[in-house]
Amino acid sequence: MPENSPADADGLEWASRRGMGALAERMGMAFTEFSVERCVATMPVEGNTQPVGLMHGGAYVVLGESLGSMAANLHAGPGRLAVGVDINATHTRSATSGVVTGVCTPVHLGRTITVHEIVVTDDQGRRCSTIRITNHIRVMPRE
Repeated sequence: MPENSPADADGLEWASRRGMGALAERMGMAFTEFSVERCVATMPVEGNTQPVGLMHGGAYVVLGESLGSMAANLHAGPGRLAVGVDINATHTRSATSGVVTGVCTPVHLGRTITVHEIVVTDDQGRRCSTIRITNHIRVMPRE
């Protein structure tokens, strides 16, 4: 069984073993919930801001892509790889302190395509960004 297989563990354990990647770690992301139906992660505002002190829009997108791509890979299962093919975001509020929370839910879970929506909120529960990501699932190349 591949090392990154979710078959022998719950999703949060699988995500922890797999890791979120160097960029997500550098930005301070932390998964708090992880399943095919719902993934949640937090990220500090501090260190992820524009020069004027507002949360950088690109940071919202990195949070969304990290959640959506990891969720698609959990859905894909062993021996398959999900890769992003489209992402878009609408930013509606700017966080200036504390942490933001991303909640990722599936819109479509198919055999070769997944679509996820990620809603990012601030500490007061106000929506800051809405992200949609589409991932293509393919067979993992053999080494």
